[in-house]
Amino acid sequence: MTDVFAGLPGALLPWYEKNRRDLPWRADREPYHVWLSEIMLQQTRVEAARSYYLRFLAALPSVADLAAAGADALHKLWEGLGYYSRVRNLHAAAQRIEAEYGGVFPSDYASVRALPGVGDYTAGAVCSICFGLPTPAVDGNVLRVCARLTEDASPVTDAKFRARIAASLAAVYPAGRCGDFTQSLMELGALVCLPNGAPRCDECPCAAFCAARAHGTAGHYPVRPERKPRREEKKTVFLLRCGDRWAVRKRPARGLLAGLWEFPNLSGTLAPQEALDAATAMGAQPRNLEKSQEKTHVFTHVFWHLRGYTISCAAMPEQFSWATEEELERDYALPTAFRQFRSSAEPL
Repeated sequence: MTDVFAGLPGALLPWYEKNRRDLPWRADREPYHVWLSEIMLQQTRVEAARSYYLRFLAALPSVADLAAAGADALHKLWEGLGYYSRVRNLHAAAQRIEAEYGGVFPSDYASVRALPGVGDYTAGAVCSICFGLPTPAVDGNVLRVCARLTEDASPVTDAKFRARIAASLAAVYPAGRCGDFTQSLMELGALVCLPNGAPRCDECPCAAFCAARAHGTAGHYPVRPERKPRREEKKTVFLLRCGDRWAVRKRPARGLLAGLWEFPNLSGTLAPQEALDAATAMGAQPRNLEKSQEKTHVFTHVFWHLRGYTISCAAMPEQFSWATEEELERDYALPTAFRQFRSSAEPL
């Protein structure tokens, strides 16, 4: 495998210099910036992450600022990006950097890898891009490229396959260009060696030594095991309005969407009268059911079917926090599953 990969630096580096995208996190090699971007880009498209990255850095320009930030402020900055454990781990890692490294980002692989929320991929990216170390960052893009180059039919989820790819790449990292080589591999997978059997082989700088291109088999790689079906759950969401205020509550500190705000909700799909009865049981003294909406939301392992009721109320029970539209926008981090009902939360 290493023999096949030996040609990668010579093919990819000149191509990368001409074709690299202008991305804000490539403006420098500051470890905080690279680390933040790599965490954001997990499970998030580049274009979606761009504005979040710039906003996050404007609010928290240093590791020290991140370490000192409050949880609600962090969740608000992350609102809509999903996978909120990422920002909680960023916070914990920043606090460790402050406490154990005097606020200076560690520069060796083992220390970076030991930070909360940092896995092999992120540690490899930070150490190669920021510190010039030959540490591969093997993500889905890189696995796809390598599986096609070698026609390797190992399941892409196989840890041994990932480790084998990482070892083979580490052996060919070019001294002095480690960061560029890491990013060139990422860029090839993002721009040319595309997923779902649609690679742009005619544009590929590695075409001359790609086995899948030679045999017309790119669509067969990488090999993925069949996914288990997502669990499905039904919920009824209550948009309770009293005057100009809306009921919200904080989710438990552990579990799905931990520590975020939500509109009150119950398991199951309630009929309109059942929803009014439930609002009565909550102590909200419902006056009128104003709107009903059907929404869905997909998590990694769970699919939510959501029915939302907007209900005008005469009371504001203390079990909820009651926020104005301005406060909802400014202070409360609502995950997308609930934020999608905001259009029906506007005063009528």
